[in-house]
Amino acid sequence: METLDPNLLTRLTGKFIVFDGPDGCGKSTQRALLGEALRDAGLVVTYGKDPGGTEIGDRIRHEVLGHDLSKMDPRCETFLFMASRAQLVGEVIEPALRRNEVVLCDRFVSATCAYQGAAGYDISRIIELAGYAIGDTWPDLTIVLDIDVAKGFARTGRKSHHAGKNRKKHAGQQTLFVDAQPDAMEARPITFHRRVRENFLKLPEVYPRPVRTSPAGEDPERVRADVWEVLRSVDF
Repeated sequence: METLDPNLLTRLTGKFIVFDGPDGCGKSTQRALLGEALRDAGLVVTYGKDPGGTEIGDRIRHEVLGHDLSKMDPRCETFLFMASRAQLVGEVIEPALRRNEVVLCDRFVSATCAYQGAAGYDISRIIELAGYAIGDTWPDLTIVLDIDVAKGFARTGRKSHHAGKNRKKHAGQQTLFVDAQPDAMEARPITFHRRVRENFLKLPEVYPRPVRTSPAGEDPERVRADVWEVLRSVDF
């Protein structure tokens, strides 16, 4: 168990932290581990999930991830994700921050930069559009857990040579709550996912708020320790 520095806990209070990264990086696991530790230390933690996390956002999430995206323009994809995100910010994130809670989110604008950027949409335009969707509610820190694409696929039970082969099969299926089944985004070709990873790695250069990259190793406890090192290193 991590010995928590009271000064660090004070600095984390009322902060908005995002976990992101390529498929299979373990972001959801690390978000849960951090949240549990902070709650045990007496902080109030609110969880967010992007896209989704609200009734309206979940509907949008289903429309985007539960269907074949081959005919959807990347701009349309981006606007749909931003709409879900705007609802999440207004309904969940901003009220929690006003209550001085710690907000831990699974993906955010960083994911749109990586995924829709890989689909062909300009990342600078994504960030510009996000400014309208979320206003000034940018994360205080985004932690990108980096992993090789093939290793990430293996963690989710998929093979890299299967990427892109089941897009028609999964089109129209309601995959929103079946995370082990490839959704429309995951079903894209392996070259797409490599571009996604590249976009995540260059995010610190273009993102308007702090981004730190940490290796998503095999041992969740080692990754957890690295996450705490990242938190200690950031000047909130």
